[in-house]
Amino acid sequence: MIKDKLYNWFKEGSLTIPSVLLTHYPKMGLDEKEVMLLLQLQNFIEKGENFPAPSQIADRMTFEESECLFMIQRLIQRGFVMIEEEVDRTIGDERYSLQPLYEKMITSYLVSQKQEEAVQVQVEGESLYTVFEQEFGRPLSPFECETLAMWQDDEHHPDLIKGALRESVISGKINFRYIDRILFEWKKNGIKTVEQAKAQSQKFRSYQKREKKQDNQPVKDVPFYNWLEQ
Repeated sequence: MIKDKLYNWFKEGSLTIPSVLLTHYPKMGLDEKEVMLLLQLQNFIEKGENFPAPSQIADRMTFEESECLFMIQRLIQRGFVMIEEEVDRTIGDERYSLQPLYEKMITSYLVSQKQEEAVQVQVEGESLYTVFEQEFGRPLSPFECETLAMWQDDEHHPDLIKGALRESVISGKINFRYIDRILFEWKKNGIKTVEQAKAQSQKFRSYQKREKKQDNQPVKDVPFYNWLEQ
């Protein structure tokens, strides 16, 4: 008897709820009642009942049929639900579609991602100014701030800009012109990641040492500042 009940419970199935709906529904202009109604519609559709009556939905809810009908109409007007008509020979059949809801969820998610990226870029930009001022030991001039913003607009990743700064420190040439030259060379050579920049720097130092040996000059070890680990 208990097994039969459990089996019947198992046959009821389960409902997959998109996490984006749970985390973004306020941003999409939905309230808790509307979200629950949309989930009820999804459950009916998944069970093959594509056009449940408001009374059927209301039986599962805590409000009356009239309010349920009003909410469905409002969701249709606001573009969360769509009624499609399926024509099978001479018989017209209507069904609810939640495709508009899914499209709004995708849009809301993408907008949220862009906002997060914009915030991250702003934070990284502020961090860059702080790092440069610490290395230079003074506030940056308006021209230097403009140059730093220009590098970022030129799609140089903040980590690469920091790496170019560290390279200038190693070479004892802490100035924006020298840093700009490093970034120019990296971009010309297709360097887009800090790992590639590190390999390029090591290759350049090895080349310098070989040149000095060929000229029979004393080789002075060049300190290598591992800025990637900072």
